[in-house]
Amino acid sequence: MNSAHRSPTRRIVSTSAAAALLVLSAAGCSFIGGSDGSLSLTVPKPPAETATLCRALHKELPKTVEGLKQRTPKPASELTAAWGDPAIKLRCGVAKPAVLTPGAEHYNPYAPSADINGVRWLPEQQDDGYRFTTVLRKAYVEVTVPGKYAPEVNPLVDLASAVKKTVPEGVV
Repeated sequence: MNSAHRSPTRRIVSTSAAAALLVLSAAGCSFIGGSDGSLSLTVPKPPAETATLCRALHKELPKTVEGLKQRTPKPASELTAAWGDPAIKLRCGVAKPAVLTPGAEHYNPYAPSADINGVRWLPEQQDDGYRFTTVLRKAYVEVTVPGKYAPEVNPLVDLASAVKKTVPEGVV
């Protein structure tokens, strides 16, 4: 993480969570896709009930993540958000990750996840950073964090409270 983006009151993710991500990488979690840091985001098309949860989440999102100011992705939507440049990107109402989808090429019903402040996230390493997707919640929330902000789990600390408040636990 660049020290210019660290605030003096910044909470650091526990070493056990960071260690869990290293173990997850070594354990062979899915290596899919990449992140180019642009503000262009595909808007998910979730069912109405999920979209309602995502709109509630959007209202609770922090104005800064990792000390980075919120930006408006294109197209603008209550289902997406971004912070910084290169952008930390959030999309709410995405499909279940392939690794958790029966019949998918890299299906793994035991894919490991990490708990960050009461929210479970499935990490998937990208070409430049990680994509994290909530699990065991009524909506899938995806956060893509460029490698520039390593350790990439830190932005999840800033987002966990909003997710916990608006997206109830459960299985989709």
